[in-house]
Amino acid sequence: MSMHRTLVLVRHGQSEWNAKNLFTGWKNPDLTPEGIDEARRAGKELKKLDLLFSVGFTSALLRAQHTLDLIFEELGQSNVPTVKDRALNERHYGDLSGLNKDEAREKWGEEQVRLWRRSYDVPPPGGESLKDTVARVVPFYVQRILPPVMRGERVLVAAHGNSLRALCMVLEQLTPESVTTLELATGVPIVYKLNADSTVASKTVLEH
Repeated sequence: MSMHRTLVLVRHGQSEWNAKNLFTGWKNPDLTPEGIDEARRAGKELKKLDLLFSVGFTSALLRAQHTLDLIFEELGQSNVPTVKDRALNERHYGDLSGLNKDEAREKWGEEQVRLWRRSYDVPPPGGESLKDTVARVVPFYVQRILPPVMRGERVLVAAHGNSLRALCMVLEQLTPESVTTLELATGVPIVYKLNADSTVASKTVLEH
C-alpha cells in the first residue's frame, strides 16, 4: 500500500464566468459545455492510469463539485465518498467579484489589477490575497487531505486555480514569489506520488 500514496489535483472545467472573463471568486456559476467536456476528458485521462480513488475532496462551489462528479462518472467510480468544504473555495475577490477583468483594468488601472491578481499578499478591496487563501487551505490539507494519502489511499481534489496553487505551494515547496507565476489549466489533472515523509516523489501533468 505504501506505493499508493497518490494525490490528484484538478482545476474545475471552464465555468460560465470564465467564458465571460469575469472575476468569479465565491460566486457560483456552473460549467459551460466546454467545461463539462474538459472534466470528462480529465476523467478519461485518469482512467488510462487505472486509478481507484478512496475519497474525493471539493469546494462548496458548484463548478468544482460538478467537475468532481463528472470525473468520477468517467472513471465508473460514482460511489466514492466526497467531502465538500469551503476551505477549498476559490479565493474571494471581494469588490471585483462579477466584474469583467477588462472593465476592472479601466476602473483601477492595469498595474493595480495585476497586483491584486498576481501578488502574493495584496488583497482586492473586501477580498482575499493568495496568502489569505493559503492560510485556510493548508490547515485543511494537513488535517483532512494528507492523512488518507499517507495511509496509502488515492485521493482526488477538484477545486480552483488559487486554492490549488496554495496546495501546490505546500507540495512543491514554492516561495511566495514563485507561486505567483504558477498557472493551472482548467480540467488538467496533476498526479503527485508522495514519499513516506509526505514530500513529493513525482509529479505528472496529464495534458489532453
